Amino acid sequence: MATVPTQIRIDETLKKQATDLFSQLGMDMSGAMNIFLKQCVLRGGLPFTVELPQYRLEVIEAMEEAKKISKDTSVKGYTDMDEMFKELNV
Repeated sequence: MATVPTQIRIDETLKKQATDLFSQLGMDMSGAMNIFLKQCVLRGGLPFTVELPQYRLEVIEAMEEAKKISKDTSVKGYTDMDEMFKELNV
């Protein structure tokens, strides 16, 4: 199957986040876009629901904070719930 070069404009931060994600999944941007486009054609539309989230600002801020904390290597992680609760009660 012949391929053709295609150029799209993407926000720089979004592109980096997507590239990192696709890399973890073992694919590149081109492969991911091909999957997306094939699913669009297969379904005759977008392969997901497009809607505006109805989250309160506090929820969005908490989600962003959780993302930052999850990537912060200086934050201690726990595999034992008893240990975590013990340290929280100190």
